[in-house]
Amino acid sequence: MQMEPGSRLDHYQIAEIIGKGGMGEVYRATDTRLPREVAIKTSKQEFSERFAREAKVIASLNHPNICTLFDVGPNYLVMEMIEGPTLSERMKEGPLTLEAAAGIMRQVADALDYAHEKGVVHRDLKPGNIKIRPDGLVKVLDFGLAKVGTMSDSSADPDHSPTMTLGATQAGVVLGTAAYMSPEQATGKNVDKRADVWAFGVVFYEMLTGARMHQGDSVQEIMASVLKDEPDLTKVPAQAHRLL
Repeated sequence: MQMEPGSRLDHYQIAEIIGKGGMGEVYRATDTRLPREVAIKTSKQEFSERFAREAKVIASLNHPNICTLFDVGPNYLVMEMIEGPTLSERMKEGPLTLEAAAGIMRQVADALDYAHEKGVVHRDLKPGNIKIRPDGLVKVLDFGLAKVGTMSDSSADPDHSPTMTLGATQAGVVLGTAAYMSPEQATGKNVDKRADVWAFGVVFYEMLTGARMHQGDSVQEIMASVLKDEPDLTKVPAQAHRLL
């Protein structure tokens, strides 16, 4: 569902494309009713009725570290527009100090804790889903929306490897982005908030070392690493060993 600048999607006027991934594209747009600037994330497939119901739960989340979901269309999401780089973009500059990493991840932990109390599990926490505003406020994106997507793309890039779905709350279905999946997700088991705790640790490790914990030349190799490899904590500061 690719859109051109100046085109309209319902009452949203498209300004520019600002991101692209395995699920679809993300656009900067204006809600002409208010007006206000928003981010529209499109999907390559139409959302199910079940997804629409669960999206309403996500829209009820009200936390300073969680990106607000404003609206849901048949195959698009409308979210608050957040300026600033993603954590993935920030880490291209190299590893973060323990102090800087902890400052970001404390805010991520606050967002996860709040969502878990509301019964919402993210299931797709990764650097590309964490944004850092110019004022230092951290926003976690795509809460609970990991079920949107298919396993049609076999790309080995862990930021764009497929989010795998088909009835995300059932056992036997694999969810999440390969490099940040918990072993339970990788084997298609039912997951709870501990899957987010696992991904939190994997992201924190990557921030401190500048390298992904689980690597491979294909999604299958990455998932095999998730299942078999022990993390090498000698690469992170000693103060972080107990936490990780």
